[in-house]
Amino acid sequence: MLLLAIDTSGPAVSVAVHDGDQVVGSAQGEGTMAHGELLAPAVRDALADAGRSAADLTDVAVGVGPGPFTGLRVGIVTARTLAATLGLTSHGVCSLDALALDAGLGAEHLVAIDARRKEVYWARYVPDADGVPRRVDGPHVDKPVELARLHPDLPVVGRGATLYADVLDATDGPLDPSAAALAEGVVRGHVEVLGLEPLYLRRPDAQPAAPVR
Repeated sequence: MLLLAIDTSGPAVSVAVHDGDQVVGSAQGEGTMAHGELLAPAVRDALADAGRSAADLTDVAVGVGPGPFTGLRVGIVTARTLAATLGLTSHGVCSLDALALDAGLGAEHLVAIDARRKEVYWARYVPDADGVPRRVDGPHVDKPVELARLHPDLPVVGRGATLYADVLDATDGPLDPSAAALAEGVVRGHVEVLGLEPLYLRRPDAQPAAPVR
C-alpha cells in the first residue's frame, strides 16, 4: 500500500504519504485563502519526501470536512481526480475524526474547529475498549455558548476551543486536522470511511444570483 492523504478543511493544506506501516513523507502549505495554489506543490513535496512518485500510489484519502466550502472543494476534487486517473482506492474521512485521533486524549471529549460566523464545527468522542476515539455525536455547527450549554463538563480540543476559550473548556492538543493522522486512521481502521462528498453542514456564503424576470 502507498496512500496519499490530503486535508484542506482547515486554514492550511496538509498532505502525507503512508506506506502501510508509517508516514514516510509529508508537506504543508500555509494560507487560509490559497488552498488551490498550495495543494499541488504540497502533494509533489510530500511524494518527494517519501522518495516515491504518483505512479506508486495505491490509495488516496481526503478529509471531507466539515469546513469552508472552497477549501473542502479543492481537496475533494483533487482526490477524486487522482482516484479516477490513477485507479486508486479512495477514502473519505470526517476531518474531526482525524483531529480526535491526533489529540489522543483517552477520555470522552469534544473536538471543535472554527466555522467562522462566530460558530464552531464540533463532534463528541468516546474511546472504545482499545482507547481509539469513536465519534458518537456530530458533526454539528453551533455557537460556542450553545456547545458549552450542551456539554458543560467535557474538555474540548481544536482551534475552535482556543478561539472561544472564554466559554469552552479548551485543552492542550492539535489545533487543526492533519493528513498524517488521517492516513493513520485509514490504515489502522480507526475511522469511518465515507464517500468523497463534502460535509458542508450549511450553505456556502456565495449564492447564485436570482434570475431577472
